[in-house]
Amino acid sequence: MARTIEICMIKNFKAFVEFLKNVAGDERIPERDKTVLVALIALVVSPFDIIPDWIPLLGLMDDAVILAVIADYFFNHLDQDILLSHWPWGMKSYTRTRKAARVLTLMTPAGIRNRIWKYKPSVYSR
Repeated sequence: MARTIEICMIKNFKAFVEFLKNVAGDERIPERDKTVLVALIALVVSPFDIIPDWIPLLGLMDDAVILAVIADYFFNHLDQDILLSHWPWGMKSYTRTRKAARVLTLMTPAGIRNRIWKYKPSVYSR
């Protein structure tokens, strides 16, 4: 049982890395947004934090806000046709993830997200 869960996690991680590579290679997304996404992902993965983790509650908040900013980009700013063209997990997974991301993005200050993202969706895709 544990081995099956481990294999599933490895497959999902590989699919996630492949998803990020595909999004990074998409020419429809501005280079500046790609650079910001890479920097934000590096901040989350990095052992160094803006606010040290040993500070109760606040230590984890910086990572949570960064994840919220990333989720906000993928699910609120980026054209969903672009996202779905790279999404490897199916429509049910996409719908569940999008709902969770919308809740998570409530933590994202509007001023921050409006300043950092340059992607503007087509007026015809809505």
